[in-house]
Amino acid sequence: MTDRRDLLTAMAALPVLPAGQDAEGGAPVEPTPVAAGQFDWLSGDWKIAHRRLKAPGDWDVFEGEATCWSILDGRAHVEELRIPARDFAGVGLRTLDPAAGVWLDYWMNGKVGLIGGEGVPGRFIAGDGVFDSEDSDDRGAVIVRGLWDQITGQSHRWRQGVSRDGGTTWDWNWIMDWTKA
Repeated sequence: MTDRRDLLTAMAALPVLPAGQDAEGGAPVEPTPVAAGQFDWLSGDWKIAHRRLKAPGDWDVFEGEATCWSILDGRAHVEELRIPARDFAGVGLRTLDPAAGVWLDYWMNGKVGLIGGEGVPGRFIAGDGVFDSEDSDDRGAVIVRGLWDQITGQSHRWRQGVSRDGGTTWDWNWIMDWTKA
């Protein structure tokens, strides 16, 4: 199953969601134009409750933490993710590409020390950060989505899911519930 590291290193072959579809594949919604500062809500220290699907109905549950900050007047955003119990750390970097009208999401595993692949394109639609890429697994082509949603000043959620029907339905396989530390 594709995981967050795979998602963020996948080729960005798919365009970001077209206008007319929300993050869950339903109601018509126009995307918000990209702008500096759109990730400022993520700045600060966070506690994270992870749930990662191992098999249908069988979730791996573990804790993590992150420190996040904006740089370059909000045109880039850094996330340092730490999972002490798993001896894991990584860095997410989101950069604004105003000419293309997208944010690009990059991932680096701390043990590898290299940014993996091209950035996954995304933007905000109805208040949710939506990042899509094409991928495949043993069952064929999928769209892989990283979704920032339920955003408040004190909490939010990041989910990863796959769609086998062009984005109409999603199978969520990793859920991270973030709470301000």
